Amino acid sequence: MKIFFWHLGRIVLMVKGGLRRPENARVYWIEFMAQCNDIGIRSLPIVLIISMFLGMVLTIQTSYQLISSWIPKSVIASIVRDSTILELSPTVICVVLAGVVGSKIASELGNMRVSEQIDALEIMGINTRTYLVIPKIVAAMIMIPALIIVSIAVSIWGGYIAGMFSNILNKQQFLQGLTMGFLPYNLFFAMVKAFVFSLIISIIPSYYGYYVEGGALEIGRASTTSVIVSCVLILCADYGLSILLL
Repeated sequence: MKIFFWHLGRIVLMVKGGLRRPENARVYWIEFMAQCNDIGIRSLPIVLIISMFLGMVLTIQTSYQLISSWIPKSVIASIVRDSTILELSPTVICVVLAGVVGSKIASELGNMRVSEQIDALEIMGINTRTYLVIPKIVAAMIMIPALIIVSIAVSIWGGYIAGMFSNILNKQQFLQGLTMGFLPYNLFFAMVKAFVFSLIISIIPSYYGYYVEGGALEIGRASTTSVIVSCVLILCADYGLSILLL
């Protein structure tokens, strides 16, 4: 417990130290856009692939379980929609991003710390927390919810494609189930989860990378630890948000 509060205190101090007015707004804007590209655009292909197959597999498995002739086939689309919005896209995609994005952030900052680039920036009078950490956090807060929105749309579309090619249900049945009993609150819940998960994915790897000590071996350990801790915290936050908001 003591170690937990020690790490928590250092994370709070790191974020607090970065919440200062930038010395040169243009330089920070360039860094922010670079992080948006790294976190959002470069992660888009893997998000599209995973989301597509999640929707396709979910449709086939749902139809396999709903074998009763008393249940209309349009229910399959409703299950695919709600499962995708409430759990699959926000949680599964963010766990994947914790590995893809989190390891990159931790290794990038760890390499800069070990090679003394961060020390050189601080000697030049640059607030490295504001310049290196905050753009990553803000970019993640914007790009990860956007990726989740794309993931939801692609996953549902993948379910539709699987339903059509497998002759599970036709277009009319899928569209009927897609709109039947839809609750806009589910989308709000998904965006809250995406926002909270984005903070975990950006802050935890930044912390482990920024404070790494040693050499190349420690960079690898910090990267691995950051991914493990991020995934565990995402699952814990998923459970907590489900209790609070549902």
